[in-house]
Amino acid sequence: EVQFAESGGGLVQAGGSLRLSCTASGFTFDDYAIGWFRQAPGKEREGVSCFSFGDGKIYYGDAVKGRFTISSDFAKNTVYLQMNSLKPEDTAVYYCVAREFYGGGYRHGPQDVSLCDLGAWGQGTQVTVSS
Repeated sequence: EVQFAESGGGLVQAGGSLRLSCTASGFTFDDYAIGWFRQAPGKEREGVSCFSFGDGKIYYGDAVKGRFTISSDFAKNTVYLQMNSLKPEDTAVYYCVAREFYGGGYRHGPQDVSLCDLGAWGQGTQVTVSS
C-alpha cells in the first residue's frame, strides 16, 4: 500500500509563491509516477503536474504551465511542486498522487499529466490564494 507524507500549502496573496512536497513509499513495482491533482469546491478534479520516475518525463496541466515547476529527489521518492505567480483560481485542495507501473507500463500510458491518475491519493493539503 502506497503511503504519503505531504507538506506545504497554506494561505498566500495573489502573485505569491508556495512549495508543496510529497514523499511516497510502499511501492510494489520499480516504476512509478508521482504528482498532484487539485480540486476546488464545486469543480472537477484537475491534473496539476506529474513526474514519471521511470523516464524522468514531466507533465503539467495547461492551467499551471509556466508558473509551476515540479522537481524530484530520486533517492527519497520525493517530489516538490514550486508554485509561483499564484492566482485566486489556484485555490483548491491539492492531492499528492502516485501510480505504479509494471514492466515499463508507463511508456504505454498517457503522455500527459493524467499519467499520474488512477493510482493512490494522499490526504490533501489546502492552498488558498487571496485576491
